[in-house]
Amino acid sequence: MSVFWQQLPALIGVVIGALGSYLAVVRSDRARFLRERTARWEERRLAVYADYARTLKQSVTLAYRVAAHFGNDPHPHPLAPAEAGPLQAQAAIARDPSGEALIMLGSPEVVDRARAWVVVVLEMEAFLREERQDPQAWQVLLARQRTARAGYYAAVREDLALPPGHSARWSLPDPSATPPAPRGPDAPAL
Repeated sequence: MSVFWQQLPALIGVVIGALGSYLAVVRSDRARFLRERTARWEERRLAVYADYARTLKQSVTLAYRVAAHFGNDPHPHPLAPAEAGPLQAQAAIARDPSGEALIMLGSPEVVDRARAWVVVVLEMEAFLREERQDPQAWQVLLARQRTARAGYYAAVREDLALPPGHSARWSLPDPSATPPAPRGPDAPAL
């Protein structure tokens, strides 16, 4: 019996070590599972956010083209309202399911910003249904749409803890400017 008592501390150490090892593995697996689950949901939210932006942008692009038909926008590919009607209906139909997915998976801030953006897009569509020819009023709507879109993207980035993104304010080249001189084979690379 004396041998048993001598080995008991070592046996207790082995049991405690095994139990500690088991608990560490369980805790590690749980932490990994939670990280992976969070990453999966973030990927899904990003996909939903991008899908909503894409479907809404389709409506915006169609609005630009119809506005160009009325002389309100400089878009290079004007589209008559009769031709745009089916495309606008299709864009609105595509917007609904992506909006529902956004409501279901999006953060409250992102959903609020998405609503602000779509409200301006709906105002743009109403402006065009009235067949108004008012470039100044159209420019005001465009500025509001761009601001609402920027707010949506900022909320998405904040929700997904992404770094700040591009403003999407691209300056177009001046058509009256002279093109740069061609570079020769010996010119330094930029």
